[in-house]
Amino acid sequence: MRIELATAPGDHQRPNEDWASVALPASGLGGSLVVLDGVTPPEGDDGCVHGVPWFTARLGGALLELSGSRRDMSLAACLAEAIARTAAAHSSTCDLYHPLTPQATVVAARWDGERVEHLVLSDSALLVEGTDGAVTPVLDDRIDRLRAAGHRLAGLRNAEGGFFTAAADPAVSARAVTGELPRTGVRALAALTDGATRWVEVFGEGDWTACLALLRKEGPQALIDRVRAAEHADPDRTAFRRGKAHDDAAVIYAEL
Repeated sequence: MRIELATAPGDHQRPNEDWASVALPASGLGGSLVVLDGVTPPEGDDGCVHGVPWFTARLGGALLELSGSRRDMSLAACLAEAIARTAAAHSSTCDLYHPLTPQATVVAARWDGERVEHLVLSDSALLVEGTDGAVTPVLDDRIDRLRAAGHRLAGLRNAEGGFFTAAADPAVSARAVTGELPRTGVRALAALTDGATRWVEVFGEGDWTACLALLRKEGPQALIDRVRAAEHADPDRTAFRRGKAHDDAAVIYAEL
């Protein structure tokens, strides 16, 4: 089994709000991976004294522990419990009903000798490579569909008819894109925050198949380095429109 991970902040003057980790059992027959992309709030009060990096570390750690140890729970149930635990950890000090309370996108995958489960919430991505070489992206495309329809995203986060991120309400786990595949049909997985998917979705350097091929050949850091090179080549965001000139990026690549 080969597993590689890389992450980098978009701005070295600010903490990295992405979070990524992997858990493997001693038997070597399975494992779990979790990647979170913390949502950077606008300047001003977000109702929380801790901040986004604290939140992603708490949520990511809880989700990884549950997905690895509670095989009797679905990934959606694990996410709901992880959100509940994280909310309880700061409910006495922070306003969890504030619309800007810390939140994150989520990618999780779990595998054993028989199956591969997955969960995606919001605009991070999971790539699944089959044993036939075909690469399938697992995406929560609500944001893309809203933009394509001409909607402004303000006010649509965690709202009916909008899009969803993991914040303080465990019920949001039911909004995630979930599924499972036979283990025998899966060769590799790649989990990426949108700071890394820019290579495909913003800069158009290749498709998802080419992205996974790059990860296999050169590893996650090489993908992030290529994204950074494309960002530096367009510092004013005139050739490639994007919210931030540089974004936090995290990638896990796992050959099963």
